[in-house]
Amino acid sequence: MAKTRLACVLTLLSTHCYFSVLAVVLKTNNESPWTNEFDRIELSCLIESISTPNPRIEWKKITNKGPSYVYFDGKISGDLENRAVIREPATLVITNATRSDTAKYRCEVTAAADQKSVDEILIDLVVRVKPVVPKCNVPKSVPFGKSAELSCMEEEGFPKSQYQWFKNKEEIPDDPKSSLKFFNSTYTLNANTGALKFIAVRKEDAGEYSCRAKNDAGYAECPPQKMEVYNIDVVGIVLGVLVVVVVLVCMTAGIYCAYKRGYFSSQKQTGNNYKVPAKGDGLDYVRTEDEGDFRHKSSFVI
Repeated sequence: MAKTRLACVLTLLSTHCYFSVLAVVLKTNNESPWTNEFDRIELSCLIESISTPNPRIEWKKITNKGPSYVYFDGKISGDLENRAVIREPATLVITNATRSDTAKYRCEVTAAADQKSVDEILIDLVVRVKPVVPKCNVPKSVPFGKSAELSCMEEEGFPKSQYQWFKNKEEIPDDPKSSLKFFNSTYTLNANTGALKFIAVRKEDAGEYSCRAKNDAGYAECPPQKMEVYNIDVVGIVLGVLVVVVVLVCMTAGIYCAYKRGYFSSQKQTGNNYKVPAKGDGLDYVRTEDEGDFRHKSSFVI
């Protein structure tokens, strides 16, 4: 009985070894590697078992547009042509990674002489990009008690940047109630969009503001910008309005007086109007019923 069991075990082992030798099997040291832009990165594709002496090795880059060859027929192709090499037996080494290299890569090995002739592994590569200096917008002056918004944005970093705001080089907390120094401030801070909004600014909110954009690859800051808070001069505004009203009243009164004195009346003559001739030479003229017919009065003296 013992000999029978031993024979069975040996048979199973030999069968397992047989199928292992006749099957191509791949593995990788890292399924989700990452690197910073312009650095070197290895996409490991290791052959654990194979019996075919010269297997066919291929690498494909998989994006939303579909797969494309990276390594085929013993040559690097595509945009990695001058930036990558194959390290035996099948590992892809990118010597100068760029942001466009972020994608999924598939290593495929075909061994025609093996019973299991094809195997593949999928590797998800992320190339991190350091943020550039963000564009910051800080209002130069804001009236006391009014609302104000500060903005911060950069679009180069990958993964997408998160934002921090600083006042006089001290970080502004996301929640003002979490800090005694900012407890009375009425602002909201969005770390995803970079927006810092004050509901009602106080005198204490005046100062120099700067913003930092950061991700896993690093960070960048914009130069500090000063924001002032001033009081609204209510008395001055009222006096200014009164002056304008007085000026308008004076102008209206002047125009009215000029109109009453006839400066704006029309002096045009119509066809039916005529002027009475001026008296001269001691003669008096009397108009008759006929238009334009005149006769001498009896007082005419030669």
